[in-house]
Amino acid sequence: MLSISLKVDSGQRIDGEDALSSGVSVFLPERAGAHGAPCKAALVCLAGGNMNRRYFDLQAADDPSFSFAHAMTSRGFAVVTIDHIGLGDSSKPKNSYAITHELLTRANAHVTADVLRQLREGRLRGDIAPMPTVPSIGVGHSMGAMMTVLQQAAEKQHVAIAPLGFSTRGLPEYMPKDALALSQSEHRAQLPALARKLFVEDYPVIRSSGNGEQIYGSANADRRGITALKAATDCLLPVTAYLSMLPNNVGPEAAQIDVPVFLGLGERDLAGSTHQIPAAFPRSRDVTLYIQPDAGHSHFLFPTRSDLFARFAAWAEWVASQI
Repeated sequence: MLSISLKVDSGQRIDGEDALSSGVSVFLPERAGAHGAPCKAALVCLAGGNMNRRYFDLQAADDPSFSFAHAMTSRGFAVVTIDHIGLGDSSKPKNSYAITHELLTRANAHVTADVLRQLREGRLRGDIAPMPTVPSIGVGHSMGAMMTVLQQAAEKQHVAIAPLGFSTRGLPEYMPKDALALSQSEHRAQLPALARKLFVEDYPVIRSSGNGEQIYGSANADRRGITALKAATDCLLPVTAYLSMLPNNVGPEAAQIDVPVFLGLGERDLAGSTHQIPAAFPRSRDVTLYIQPDAGHSHFLFPTRSDLFARFAAWAEWVASQI
């Protein structure tokens, strides 16, 4: 596959600091050169908490099967991966509590629009043919899925979205009991302060228990994938991490989504009762629920990732064919 790395202006600023930029990678099929056929769709990917954009292109020695980007470009899709502000190759403001879900939504939407414009106009690189009609599908994992929902509700940029490893139930079992007594409006109004009370430090880091069970959800995670995941592991963005744990975290925004939705969950995921999750998207007339067999939360680490990739690609191709 072809790979292009970019630094893209996010269109956002934090008082007293320089303009914020986002690290981006664009992956394309080898045939997408000047005389190649256009891609079926552009998959715009946002990684989850304590992960950067490398999550979607996990590199294990002599085995590309962990890479979502490789699996999708081999099937004729473009893959765009974006680092959230504060993570990976994006700008890292001094105060991580200033990186709110509103700022991230605006930044990711701005970067998405810029990169898609370049792809459609053939300005990514001289040997890449324009793809003026290529549709985009938003893909997010965990907290990145939450951000994809927020972005789609605010900007309606994608013809469909695929939240992976996510539900609007949050993770109330990890929340302080006194915080759970607050209403959703109170939480939203006080998010930075509540997040600082919980996480304390800037850019907190998840401490591993050693076996990874609570993250991976199964002993069947491939050790090569776990090793590859180290390159994608980053710190947390505390405000959005806090929001993702709240009960009904982005329920109002999910209820606004009116495009097709692909919900991908591991059989041993962290999202609660799997079959209740589609109810969060009442305006979508096409909600697909796929449960990846014997997989935990980090879906790409498990032997059944090939099943997920095949099922998702078939859905994405169908969505693109309806445009």
